[in-house]
Amino acid sequence: MDAAQEYRETAARFTELVDGVPDDATWERPSPVPAWTARDVVGHLVGWFPPFLAGGAGVDLPSGPDVGTDPAGAWRTMSDGVQALLDDPATAGRQLENPHIGTVPLPEAVSRFFTTDVFLHSWDLARATGQEHGLDPDRCAATLEGMTPMDEMLRASGQFGPKVEVGPDADPVSRLMAFIGRDPRRRP
Repeated sequence: MDAAQEYRETAARFTELVDGVPDDATWERPSPVPAWTARDVVGHLVGWFPPFLAGGAGVDLPSGPDVGTDPAGAWRTMSDGVQALLDDPATAGRQLENPHIGTVPLPEAVSRFFTTDVFLHSWDLARATGQEHGLDPDRCAATLEGMTPMDEMLRASGQFGPKVEVGPDADPVSRLMAFIGRDPRRRP
């Protein structure tokens, strides 16, 4: 699957979760990420990626509403901008430069860093808001397989919590979430 299609599918599920938040009070529920609410999950995605693109590839995504007042609108505006970027044939030849990752083709950088982040945080938003995560178990297994060799580097980045122990019979979604520091048994 190419980066544009991968993002389209991943973002569609996250958008369903955003749209499934029943009321403003639900946005303030705690998420599985310590000290974050459901709103903070969206705020994280909307907050870190635009500067990453601007600084590394000179790409400015459209600005949307403030996450504090309209998390759904903020997500949709930014996500639509990411999709338009990936759908643009000129993007295939662009590069992203970053001191931590070097020079990477822009579609690959979006896929590796942002699409994966949206995928992982879908679980957080679902748990915080009492919805079903809908994550594909095969994709979870493949993601875990790709992340496992980078365990030490991921922990050192500070972006992931300590692994949570799960039983040997845990499903792929639970194993992935436990690997990135989430307790798969957590309920809202």
